[in-house]
Amino acid sequence: MKRSNVILILILLIFFVISFLTNILGPLIPDIISSFDLRVGLAGFLPFSFFVAYGIMSIPAGLMQEKYSGKTVLLIAFVIAFVGALLFGLLPRFSVALPSLFLIGIGMAMLQVVINPLLRVAGGEERFAFNSVLAQLFFGSASFLSPLLYTYLVQHVHISSSPTFLVTVLNSLVPSTLSWVSLYWIFTTITATMIVLIALIKFPTVQLKEDERVQMGNGFKELLANRYVILFFVGIFCYVGTEQGVANWASKFLEEYHSIDPTTKGASVISYFWGLLTVGCLLGLFLLKLFDSRWVLVSFTAGAILSLVFALFGSVNVALYAFPLVGFFASVMWSVIISLALNSVPSNHGTLSGILCTGIVGGAIVPLIIGGLAELVGLRYAMLFLFLTLGYVLSIGIWAKPLIKNDTVKTFRELFKF
Repeated sequence: MKRSNVILILILLIFFVISFLTNILGPLIPDIISSFDLRVGLAGFLPFSFFVAYGIMSIPAGLMQEKYSGKTVLLIAFVIAFVGALLFGLLPRFSVALPSLFLIGIGMAMLQVVINPLLRVAGGEERFAFNSVLAQLFFGSASFLSPLLYTYLVQHVHISSSPTFLVTVLNSLVPSTLSWVSLYWIFTTITATMIVLIALIKFPTVQLKEDERVQMGNGFKELLANRYVILFFVGIFCYVGTEQGVANWASKFLEEYHSIDPTTKGASVISYFWGLLTVGCLLGLFLLKLFDSRWVLVSFTAGAILSLVFALFGSVNVALYAFPLVGFFASVMWSVIISLALNSVPSNHGTLSGILCTGIVGGAIVPLIIGGLAELVGLRYAMLFLFLTLGYVLSIGIWAKPLIKNDTVKTFRELFKF
């Protein structure tokens, strides 16, 4: 298959957009709570509405990918996300926020399933590992930049005395008391642009490999009967729940306990959380060349647990550094859990990937649980629930028995051979 640099650039852009739309919810939650006068428990339904879409759509999207072209699925995904973003932009109220987030989540779940096989074909199989890391860098950079854009918008929309053209347009679109809604008009513009780009570009034909296919017959039943599949599914559930539990509630925690402005310092903490998670991925690549992945998982999870202790019970200055450090130590968890799971099952890897990706629904359930507990015991003690999810992730490094261990180097020269 001939490589396509145009498609490769487009796929990297899609990774950027997925992250940009997915990981901005944390900084928005304090604004949504204050704008709509919500209880903390009710606000927990915001991430629930978004991430429950992953649990619903991951496997159906895999089946759609086999029936239709990658281009068709990408277009459908962005149209759904566009409708979701536009809906809330036009009707900015809490009752609309939930279906809006659900529609955006459906679109993002579909994109996640389609883009990896496209990345393999467009960039060439021999460069797939490198391009996957490059894609994660694009993903991480968007997570870092989107809270900063949010800060810029809330500090300028309906406030700036000499507005730019962008701010002038947004001033005409959003209510003066809801400047943060301008971010949804940015989402609308981005998704509309992606629809046009995808429609204009010719896509290569993607022949799915056996380990990229989702099989709903005997292979599916066989996997569900394997207790390790269920255990690793819970692992993904706990990891994504931890990631989103911190990202969605850290800004509100800092506002409530340390009087930190969520639109400035609070947003920057979330930005650095995602930024350090990206940096940690790069360090993890080297550590996985040197050590058993289970040891890396245990060590990094222990670091995340310790950082979370300091974040929840330390001073304001300690918390401002400790929350981003949780992101740094969480960086290797996804890739290690996925690789351990795939290396623990000899076949049906495409179906297994679909089952594991359904575990992303943890990003819906865990923040919701934290919000509910916060109504009873306060947000600080509610976030102690994350020690349960982190404890489970740490346990994977102890009980996992992969059929194939990750390849480690024996000489310094081998370290730089990827």
